[in-house]
Amino acid sequence: MKNWIFLHIALMIIVLAACRHDDEIFIPERVEVSKPEYTSINGFYLLNEGNMGSNKCTLDYYDYSTGIYSRNIYGSANPSVPKELGDVGNDLAIYGSRLYAVVNCSNKVEVMDAATCVRIGQIEIPNCRYIKFHEGYAYVTSYAGPVVIDPEYEQLGFVAKVDTLTLREVARCTVGFQPDGLEIVDGKIYVANSGGYRVPNYERRVSVIDLATFKVEEEIDIDINLQYVCCDSHGGLWISSRGDYVDSSSRLYCYDVRKRRIVAEVDVPVGDMTLVGDSLYVVSNAWSNVTQSDTPSYSIVDVVRKEVVCDNFITDGTDAVIRKPYGIAVNPLTHDIYVTDGRNYVNPGYLYCFDSNGVQKWNVRTGDIPAHIAFY
Repeated sequence: MKNWIFLHIALMIIVLAACRHDDEIFIPERVEVSKPEYTSINGFYLLNEGNMGSNKCTLDYYDYSTGIYSRNIYGSANPSVPKELGDVGNDLAIYGSRLYAVVNCSNKVEVMDAATCVRIGQIEIPNCRYIKFHEGYAYVTSYAGPVVIDPEYEQLGFVAKVDTLTLREVARCTVGFQPDGLEIVDGKIYVANSGGYRVPNYERRVSVIDLATFKVEEEIDIDINLQYVCCDSHGGLWISSRGDYVDSSSRLYCYDVRKRRIVAEVDVPVGDMTLVGDSLYVVSNAWSNVTQSDTPSYSIVDVVRKEVVCDNFITDGTDAVIRKPYGIAVNPLTHDIYVTDGRNYVNPGYLYCFDSNGVQKWNVRTGDIPAHIAFY
């Protein structure tokens, strides 16, 4: 993000301040955290979820060419938007020249210009969760119904198909209860259903949607309370289960999309995960209702060997100061590792950058509950 953008934003604030009336306008905070780096990746955006009901979802940006981290840039880039990003940022992705932020409790996907963060439009989807793209369409999971914990919850979720040119929803496919992560592989969408609102009657299936017909063609039984799903280059679909926090612990499964069966079960808790090459980086702050405590972990799973090959990728002791590991991202070129710290989930969190050997390079304060990173 270049310096002229911030000058342009400052001028917009002066001109459009009246549009916000009594709403607070947030001028970007900028702090230099490292020396400049030059690769084909310009920087990354970080979406801070914000505590539910607080309307404090915010967007940060790190510029590799300047080493400057900028906090809370959406409000100043869009001073005429009254409530800014909204309530609970749940996913973030870049497709083409656009940046997409899935804002769960505000029931929308915010669409921005990826270079300036200026709003292009929004897609209204109730209780939306995660987003993936394929051949000009965005696919977004939705819980469909309101936020209600009820073991007899009857509202099935769906996947919305959205034309990225017009930002209009063109179709829906009903799946299981409370669908979360999704992955697109070989003409099919794999959707992890959680059933999280139906505790203790969790879901345990992955819905398989045929892209051509946009209909569910199969349901795959995996485990309870599913969350994330991603595919490696060997046909392995990696699916995480949150467990029930009492008798069933969080763990990871590998489903072979060619053999159509589970080929591995890895006993590693998953709070967030990201795949780079054949390494699946996993962070967790696994909570137990039995012990009333949580246990942080930082693991690497080799997707070829299908086993944990590193129990702690942080090698310099920095893990001792991270309170609540929440999100994970890895630069695909430099293999720098980024870990977000949710801390107390109410006040600002932190972002830690480690080199490929697990040694801290820098850290910086973020917004509340830093979670999702998209490289630009």
